[in-house]
Amino acid sequence: MTVEEEETGAGLLARGRTRSRHPPTLAAAADSPDGGKPRRSETMASMSTTPDSARASAPASLDGLSIEDFVASLPEGMGRLNEKMGVELLEISAERVVATMPVEGNTQPMGLLHGGASVVLAETLGSVGSAFHAYPDKVAVGVDINATHHRSATSGTVTGVATAIHLGRSSTSYEVVITDERGKRLCTSRITCALVQAAKG
Repeated sequence: MTVEEEETGAGLLARGRTRSRHPPTLAAAADSPDGGKPRRSETMASMSTTPDSARASAPASLDGLSIEDFVASLPEGMGRLNEKMGVELLEISAERVVATMPVEGNTQPMGLLHGGASVVLAETLGSVGSAFHAYPDKVAVGVDINATHHRSATSGTVTGVATAIHLGRSSTSYEVVITDERGKRLCTSRITCALVQAAKG
């Protein structure tokens, strides 16, 4: 395999993988050994290693899917970055997406919530909403994101709420507001995704 093939993604496709810029990509969840709800780390690990053969049947529609079923249908679950950062979806639809993220483990050298962590949360929320809107004929690809940081956080959990401001045929845009446990606004972000034709087969 040539370097060019690796760089263009031909190498990934040859191994049955597709290149993706976004966390939302669909896989099958593993059952919990104890019959209960699996822990997050176990769920994400099983999703990220599920072979393509187990993902052969994608749902006809995302409407009415539970969060667990939605994440289980993505090739890499919520994605490894979201797993590392502890992002947890609470509500999903094309119009509104809600998730939480812990401050601990996502701080910068001064002990404050890293601004980049807030942007990751914002992009995840906008991408999930866009994926819902685009499915099944198109996929969402982020093309622009910005963020304004209003105040800091040093502990606890932050909540991000993405609200659709444009749901079109070729693009989507969301405003994302991230707040702390007191309801104080920490960050305001806007993300725009392009909707591109989904690969056939």
